[in-house]
Amino acid sequence: MSGQDTMLEVEDLVMTYGGFRAVDGCSFAVREGTITGLIGPNGAGKTTMFNLVAGAFPPTSGRIRYLGRDVTDLSTDKRFHLGLVRTFQIPHEFHRLTALENLMMVPPRQSGEGLLANWLSPGRVRADEERVRARAVETLAFLELSHVADERAGNLSGGQKKLLELGRTMMTDAKLVLLDEPAAGVNRTLLRKLEEKIAILNRERGYTFVLIEHDMEMIEKLCDPVICMAEGRVLIQGDFAAVRSDPRVLEAYLGETVGDAA
Repeated sequence: MSGQDTMLEVEDLVMTYGGFRAVDGCSFAVREGTITGLIGPNGAGKTTMFNLVAGAFPPTSGRIRYLGRDVTDLSTDKRFHLGLVRTFQIPHEFHRLTALENLMMVPPRQSGEGLLANWLSPGRVRADEERVRARAVETLAFLELSHVADERAGNLSGGQKKLLELGRTMMTDAKLVLLDEPAAGVNRTLLRKLEEKIAILNRERGYTFVLIEHDMEMIEKLCDPVICMAEGRVLIQGDFAAVRSDPRVLEAYLGETVGDAA
């Protein structure tokens, strides 16, 4: 599984809740520069997998390696500072802050966070804030959200919130971004825009993505490879056509064998 361009390795990962195995011995790799789709029926263990990779809680057993480093026991915060960032199916915006302020909140270790620095180095704090603001303005322009820069984030549409969530990952030094159902609650027009921005970030800015998604049109357009999970296990990893036509995948989604379906 290891390779020079391998960014993430999941090895024999298990997560149990009581006697229930939400993740049951999963292994897969994510190559740098790819957009990997993670699909499967409801209850397949996809979100639990994301939580494990992001560090929300430790696995029962197994290992997670990121950029060649064992991060199994690292906290979410430490993984974040290594460039491993996730989004959520329901965006976690600061709803009372503006879209611009939401982006400006993201970069860690800003000098203005320290009370002492505001007293002793106001010039440095001001310069740092202007640098962050300029980056946030540029990010909103890239996402075509400049017109809502001063709008409270809580008032944005579902699609605009998903774009803003993507923008928050851009305000970090993200290398690997875990996108949890980016298409959920997004109208078709904004979904096409979201797809376009993900593709540009991958192709032109070097972001690697793993995305959980039920919208197969989006998976087909963006993702290679595709990983299908069912009942906590990885069924298959390959290109979209191979995964879509695999009898195990059809059975997992339809709840019946291909012969029965026919």
